[in-house]
Amino acid sequence: MSVQSAVRRLTAPDIRARKGGEPIVSLTAYHAHTARLIDPHVDFMLVGDSLGNVMHGLETTIPVTVEMMILQGQAVMRGSKRALVVVDLPFGSYEGSPQQAFATATRVLKETGAGAIKLEGGRRMAETVRFLADRGVPVMGHVGLTPQSINTLGSFRALGRDDESAAIILDDACAISEAGAFAIVLEAISEPLARQITQEVAAPTIGIGGSSACDGQILVLEDMLGLSDRVPRFVKKFANIGPAIGEAVEAYASEVRARSFPAEEHTYAPKKA
Repeated sequence: MSVQSAVRRLTAPDIRARKGGEPIVSLTAYHAHTARLIDPHVDFMLVGDSLGNVMHGLETTIPVTVEMMILQGQAVMRGSKRALVVVDLPFGSYEGSPQQAFATATRVLKETGAGAIKLEGGRRMAETVRFLADRGVPVMGHVGLTPQSINTLGSFRALGRDDESAAIILDDACAISEAGAFAIVLEAISEPLARQITQEVAAPTIGIGGSSACDGQILVLEDMLGLSDRVPRFVKKFANIGPAIGEAVEAYASEVRARSFPAEEHTYAPKKA
């Protein structure tokens, strides 16, 4: 009888231990089938609230609900075996108090089976990060451009490009690292600032528009595959499968209208008596 060894899923401590080591690879995931495809290649998957933009056509992430995050978190867990799965806490579900954040985070972890949550914000969220970490909730932080703050930021733009704003973001990153975040996403900040934060904080940094100086990188899967119409400057399209999908659907539609599909090989003959 053969013995099949079980695949061990990576954990938050595994990611934290990669500080200063081999770069950490990450992508967003919202579906079981895409999770299955990327699982062998990434260290963690983020079920991001960007699903509001990617899956639902929303202009911002603000309308995303906890229920939406749980549903897609469950799908990603079913489709993956190896990578750590991190789930975003959506806007309005954690900012009120550490207790609110704990209630939301524990619900998300229990109902999805994911290994960690992510929340946005720096020094103002440090108390919450510490409260969660002290109670067994692995927390990934997120500073720099924080999409949930779009209504106060006014627009999606790179930050930390002057001394004053850079000092604030550095302080934010240090505060949540000291509070116990196991990793920190640095979004759309200048390269020197990303390098400085990476050197000064104990938690590994995950760049998305933060340069290769970070300890790892993350992109929205649909952006890097060429499925998104508009992408930020920091995105590289590693494929352009959007047009290929359009061509495939066009060919399908043409064959259906010509009655050449389905052909004989796609149909079932009656059973012989």
